[in-house]
Amino acid sequence: MFTEPLPRIAPQYSKLKNAKTILLWNMDHDVFGDGTVVIKYAPGHTAGHQMLFLRLAKTGPVLLAGDLYHYSEERTLDRVSTFDTDRNQTRATRKRVEEFLKSTNAQMWIQHDIALHKKLKKAPEYFD
Repeated sequence: MFTEPLPRIAPQYSKLKNAKTILLWNMDHDVFGDGTVVIKYAPGHTAGHQMLFLRLAKTGPVLLAGDLYHYSEERTLDRVSTFDTDRNQTRATRKRVEEFLKSTNAQMWIQHDIALHKKLKKAPEYFD
């Protein structure tokens, strides 16, 4: 991302090159230390795939699934994309995620789910 010149990023992001960095190696990361924003390790789709868990005051807990699932039907049909880096790891991550959703009573938002997308608020509206 930060080769010279900066071909892939907008110039305003160049300051990120020397910003404080935290490397997350195969683990979750509680961003603020209070459980409100957690980067969740979710390997399978890619080796370092991640999701974002949020505890929103009014909306409640939400897990942004990234590319763990592409369609909601994959949750019940056990379908894994042929282009996932490690299909067995994807299945193991999905099992952990389903357990996590039950234990936190969180909603899961699948980014590629068109039906969900139609229901969600759009800017300038927001979830809090």
